[in-house]
Amino acid sequence: MADGHQHAAAEAFDAIGAGYETAFAGSSAHHASLERLLERLAPHSRVLDVGSGTGRPTAHTLASAGHEVLGVDVSPVMVELATRRVPEASFRCADIREVPLEEESFDAVCVYFSLLQMSRDEQRSLVHRLAGALRPGGSLVLATVPLDVEGVSAVFMGQEVRVTSFGPEAFRALATGAGLTVVSEVDTVFTPDCQGAVPEPHLYLDCRR
Repeated sequence: MADGHQHAAAEAFDAIGAGYETAFAGSSAHHASLERLLERLAPHSRVLDVGSGTGRPTAHTLASAGHEVLGVDVSPVMVELATRRVPEASFRCADIREVPLEEESFDAVCVYFSLLQMSRDEQRSLVHRLAGALRPGGSLVLATVPLDVEGVSAVFMGQEVRVTSFGPEAFRALATGAGLTVVSEVDTVFTPDCQGAVPEPHLYLDCRR
């Protein structure tokens, strides 16, 4: 099942490419989330960026602040773009569900909208593993489209995708069930800058191990 999801996600985001960055660059909530994370990080922290996309804004912002950033993305096109655009960070083309994660090896983990093409069980399992990869006191940022949907077919930036997510309460439970404490949350609505886009709810959770 994961292989099929991986293949579909890679194909979709290979096709979307740099357009994703253009569509979401105007998200003030994403930038504010990164600023909150920067306030909590000690100098030269080690950060994992899950679903790193083009590397901007997340990896770029964190690496520019002097942190050691590893981005993981399933899309070869995205990884190539990120490697060129954010040379001060490291990027790996892989399915995060299959990447070995050493216990307590990161000071922070960022998961910005990168769970949506995984099943609910896969999302729970991954967040639990990511929480375990945090050092005690480390930060995990989770962001999603907080809708109660499972395996719904949708068109995203011209590409057909299957989307699974949780409503707000269930998404918070996803974090706390992994042993994380939610220290702040931001609910907002954002309209991507692309043809046919409609306003979509976004939920950001700042969590601590």
